[in-house]
Amino acid sequence: MKEFDIVAHLAGKVKDSTYFKFPFDLYLHIPEPLVSIGITKHVVLQMMVGALMIAIFVPLAVRIRGGQPVKGRFFNMFEAILVYLRNNVIVPAIGNAKDAAPYVPYLWTLFFFILFCNLLGVIPWMGAATGAITVTATLAALTLLIVTLTGMFRHGPIGFWTGMVPHIEGKVGPINLALVLSPFLFVLEIFSFFLKHCTLCVRLMATMFGGHLMLGVFFGFIPMAFGAALYVFLPVTILALFGALAVSFLELLIGCLQAFVFTFLTAIYIGMAVNHH
Repeated sequence: MKEFDIVAHLAGKVKDSTYFKFPFDLYLHIPEPLVSIGITKHVVLQMMVGALMIAIFVPLAVRIRGGQPVKGRFFNMFEAILVYLRNNVIVPAIGNAKDAAPYVPYLWTLFFFILFCNLLGVIPWMGAATGAITVTATLAALTLLIVTLTGMFRHGPIGFWTGMVPHIEGKVGPINLALVLSPFLFVLEIFSFFLKHCTLCVRLMATMFGGHLMLGVFFGFIPMAFGAALYVFLPVTILALFGALAVSFLELLIGCLQAFVFTFLTAIYIGMAVNHH
């Protein structure tokens, strides 16, 4: 029971809340407007990410649209990332530049939204909005909606769903294999279609939540050893800080990787809907 209470306490530190908690038990409560709309820490973090993306990409877009060369290492870095994603990830996954063009803005936005949310989570006392199932489920639902509408517009409302079943020819005696196996395969393909979008949600959420939970574990060792002797407290504190630092670097790498994986898989699913077999 004690171990369960410790896990629940650590999980409470990384879940959503109506305040930001800082060291020495300092709390910054999020002000609620006159009409309550449920503004929480994760909502504030997502608003910060949105403002950050506007501050970066609107000036970049204005310069590109005006035909001006993009100057400065800061903007060149983001331009290089955008070009790489378009030419080496999105276009090959969807099939060709013409089919990929309508989806490039969404996939760019998706990548940087997840990336910035993940990077904010590395900052102490901030938290990662992508560690909440509600956020990742919304992103996965948007992908599901885009993939479904793409397939239905491209192949028709019926052709998109029936086209998931592979063509079957041949007979076993008097039994037509298509009539026997097609209903089973149809149910299996529909289940697989929705399941792979669910994995987008769970993979991102579990990775970010788990990383913050590990940080909470390392930092939790320090107050646990606070009342012990100095020869116990000092080594525990040093090891805990080094462990938290190592996990932070690992979480930084994983945060970038998860943004890429989510975007790459979304592009693949869109490509599968566009190029239906």
